[in-house]
Amino acid sequence: MQVVNIILYVIVIAVLLYWGGSWLYYRYQGKKLGGEISQKEFESSMRKAQIVDLREKSNFDSKHILGARNLPYSQLKYVEGDLRPDLPVYLYDERKNTCIRAALKFKKWGFTDVKWMEDRFTDWTGKTKKTTKI
Repeated sequence: MQVVNIILYVIVIAVLLYWGGSWLYYRYQGKKLGGEISQKEFESSMRKAQIVDLREKSNFDSKHILGARNLPYSQLKYVEGDLRPDLPVYLYDERKNTCIRAALKFKKWGFTDVKWMEDRFTDWTGKTKKTTKI
């Protein structure tokens, strides 16, 4: 029984180390990219950018930033050609690491101006819209 407990502890510790290491890695990559902007800066310059909501469709439909497009992170690899690489891309989500991961993908695809909001979407105070179902 003691061997089983040790194995379980090792597995739990390995999972926690992987999760923490992944979190730290993406935070480091985000700092390196330098694309984090404040909500105020996001809102003041978003008219010149392509705004991308990385949340799933149900969350997007319930409430999203006015003018945003829904490109869920889980589907991002299928929509690579849906945005123009010559225009700025502004990302937002509930989790900053999701934005950083998406920004890394956009950079890999040749986008040069990719930014993400430092706050979570739930902290957004600007104009929003709900998608109504017919």
